[in-house]
Amino acid sequence: MMWLLIPATFLFMEFMAWFMHKYVMHGFMWYLHKDHHQTEPGFFEKNDVFFLMFAIPSWLLIMYGMMAGNDFRVFIGLGILAYGLCYFIVHDVLIHQRFKWLRNTRNWYARAVRKAHYVHHKYKNKEDGECFGMLVVPMQYFKEAYKKR
Repeated sequence: MMWLLIPATFLFMEFMAWFMHKYVMHGFMWYLHKDHHQTEPGFFEKNDVFFLMFAIPSWLLIMYGMMAGNDFRVFIGLGILAYGLCYFIVHDVLIHQRFKWLRNTRNWYARAVRKAHYVHHKYKNKEDGECFGMLVVPMQYFKEAYKKR
């Protein structure tokens, strides 16, 4: 039964990513996220620090959960980890192509997510924006991508 915490946490993390992106990254921590919207030279961005904001709780939950005999915290930590891996693949590899894998995918889901993210990036200021989610984006982008397949 504890295994159900992994997919439940994964789904909850999509909401958390949306909330953090809209209200934290485009809010009081814009100074860390700004370089993600206003491209600057170099591989790393100040924005990359947000990786730690999710990775550290995941690591601590897994570690303390294991120290307590593999209690529920392990499974919550694994759900956060799974979302983090998915985020890395979708955001850094598929969308921004920081790594040169999956460059020529024609998958309709990948195209929809990529288009929604590009729409988000057309805004250069913290006050503006739309499409703050990562895996779940407005249906219009799925419909467009499905028609083009």
